[in-house]
Amino acid sequence: MRRGVLARFADRLPLTARTPTLTLGEGDTPLIAAPRLAREIGCRFLWLKFEGQNPTGSFKDRGMVLAIAKAVEDGATAAVCASTGNTSASAAAYCAVIGIACRVVVPDGKVALGKLAQAVAHGARIVVLRGNFDEALIAVRAIAKKTGIALVNSVNPYRIEGQKTAAFEIIETLGHAPDGLALPVGNAGNITAYWKGFREAGTKPVLYGIQAAGAAPLVLGTPVAHPETIATAIRIGNPASWAGAVAARDESGGLFGKVTDDQIIEAYRMLASGAGVFCEPASAAPVAGLLQLSRAQPGRFAGQELVAVLTGHGLKDPQTAIGSAPPLGAVVAPGDLEEALR
Repeated sequence: MRRGVLARFADRLPLTARTPTLTLGEGDTPLIAAPRLAREIGCRFLWLKFEGQNPTGSFKDRGMVLAIAKAVEDGATAAVCASTGNTSASAAAYCAVIGIACRVVVPDGKVALGKLAQAVAHGARIVVLRGNFDEALIAVRAIAKKTGIALVNSVNPYRIEGQKTAAFEIIETLGHAPDGLALPVGNAGNITAYWKGFREAGTKPVLYGIQAAGAAPLVLGTPVAHPETIATAIRIGNPASWAGAVAARDESGGLFGKVTDDQIIEAYRMLASGAGVFCEPASAAPVAGLLQLSRAQPGRFAGQELVAVLTGHGLKDPQTAIGSAPPLGAVVAPGDLEEALR
């Protein structure tokens, strides 16, 4: 039975006697061995930290459970967030279980339907903003300041605290930190959180923050006004946790990289057909990044043990799975056993 992040890591989180006991069973996600992909990348081991097995299907649950619990501890009766999808699903679920209202602002046409459906099902009130995620985040920050509604985006420090627990789990499972860890970077809260966790554990793996080429402000060193990528979860042009991400890169000796949508889809298919893991497109970005780095510099990862963080489940974005699939090649057979066998 999953104990949940608050119970499992109580001694490493900012909890008090007044913090509500809240859980949907988040955390304790698996490290999945991917030997075929490891051979492609040229590393000794590749592990996939599959955060799609969290309750609402993404890594957001780790930080959201703490953010909502602390908001209620402080007397909040409603929470608000801007979202490209996963944050809204997670916020709505935790608000539902603890009994407070949830308000979500999403950019028009920029959210995968599977994620939006979750938020709606959990009872969130959705506002569609004609603009991108960065504009939606500006809007909800202003709303939270004006109304006192709890803001639960990754600018909320409790989100970072909760998300750092994934680093603890990796170290516990492996018995040590990996040589390197690659993860997708959008608003940059997760890379900030992983580095916080590794530092608190006294370890220093190299971090590879991978962005989509059409939404790569950290790679370019400047905000992107109109980010575009098939990977909706990282379609962000001005990360809120920019400074934390840069610190994680610099202190770990890592790098930011960018991959094209075609490279993301290549890795997305390889993960499904070569590792048996169905993830959302943004989750394939770190694998695409590792493949790109290894192809540019053969032997770069020789002898290394690497972890790629897959942040969300593939069912979050079924349109991409269907739209990017090769022709099924289905054959219609008559109701005859011999003909079907043939």
